[in-house]
Amino acid sequence: MLKPFIDFDRSLFYYINNKWSNGLFDAVLPFARNQFTWVPVYLFLLVFVFINFRKKAAWWVLFFLATFALTDLISTQLIKAFIERPRPCADAVASETVRMLIPCSYSFSFVSSHAANHFGLAMFMYLTMKHFAGKWIWLAFAWAFIVCYAQVYVGAHFPFDVAGGALLGLLIGSQTAAIFKKQFGGLQLS
Repeated sequence: MLKPFIDFDRSLFYYINNKWSNGLFDAVLPFARNQFTWVPVYLFLLVFVFINFRKKAAWWVLFFLATFALTDLISTQLIKAFIERPRPCADAVASETVRMLIPCSYSFSFVSSHAANHFGLAMFMYLTMKHFAGKWIWLAFAWAFIVCYAQVYVGAHFPFDVAGGALLGLLIGSQTAAIFKKQFGGLQLS
């Protein structure tokens, strides 16, 4: 019953990882998916929040970190441990053609924790900042999408792994934002 979906997922992975590859993406996307690449963005966000939301800044940061922790724990400890889907480099079919641009992690693949984390944080930021950030807040989703696409491109995950992770992240981010807004109201610029 799942075979047609798995076959489609492998086929789409092959196109993204092999057929739609180019030298620029080969150089840039391994960095785009690396969490350390984004440290300046996290630091900017932290400074921005503390400067602009003094009274609620610590609570917002706590909920931001809780969103990350929940997406990471649920994706890694619950879903991956239960599903046990091999990564492309360890998959019986895909491993024959996979282009690994990063070292292969032989941990499980479904769902992508990178996708869950980034889409969870993007959704939390969107729902808590959208009324004053305007169109700029959509960059959080563009950032999450780039990280997810990079995960497939470099050979770390299948497309359905990142789609599942993105959905998980959107769900958790919307819930942590709803709790934050219920407890502390909306953010007001100082």
